[in-house]
Formats: sequence, C-alpha cells, structure tokens
Amino acid sequence: MQYVYIIVLGLHVLAGVFWAGTTIAVARDPEIRIERFFRPQMGAAGMVFLTGALLWYFFHGGYFGSMEIVLALGIATALIAAGVQGALVGSASRRLAGTDAATEAQLRAKMTRGERIAGGLLVITVLCMATARMF
Repeated sequence: MQYVYIIVLGLHVLAGVFWAGTTIAVARDPEIRIERFFRPQMGAAGMVFLTGALLWYFFHGGYFGSMEIVLALGIATALIAAGVQGALVGSASRRLAGTDAATEAQLRAKMTRGERIAGGLLVITVLCMATARMF
C-alpha cells in the first residue's frame, strides 16, 4: 500500500510544480504565448485536485485540526487560482483567433493579468502546503 501513497504523492507534487511553475513563468514574461500553456496547466490543475483528494482521504479523512485548516486554506486558494485562470485566461485565449492587433493586445493583457493573479494565489497555496506540518 505504501507504493500507492508514493505514486499519488509524486503525481501530486509533479503536477503542482508544473502548474505553479508555468503560471509564474508566463506571468513574468508577457511575450510568452500564454494560450499554448493553458490546456496543460488546466490538466495539471485537474491532476492536482484529484491526487490531492486522494491524499486527503489517505491521511486526513477522519480528523480536522489546525494542520487541516492550513491545508484547506491552500486548497481554497488553488481552487480560486484555477477559476481565475479559467475565467480570464481561458476566455481570452478562445477569442484570440482572427482578431486584429489592438484586440489581441487587450486579450494578451487580460491573460497576463489572469496568470499574475493565479500565480500569487498559487504561491499562497505552496506556502500552505509547505508549512501545514508546523501547525
């Protein structure tokens, strides 16, 4: 059974690092084509939520103490980050095709703003996950 824990934890960490890392990277450089990263980011977010739910079930299912409160804060900020990316980046990237230069610049600014907001929220998420054991 320990192999299951190791695999689920490894998938959770790898998907989370990809999601947070690409979000922060594209938020810092608006010249990167954000729309190319949107689907992989949302796939990684889905993997993070799925494996995170399994980890919660394995290790925190029957108890809700101070550690779980910190983890729940991290989960909430990750959910908000995914929602922000879906609302701002996803909607703007779908409208990119066939637009003029001025509209494209506005849409790219909207996507960058969405990635920056999501990046900040994911930093909070990572801090919650890293410090939860201290509580």
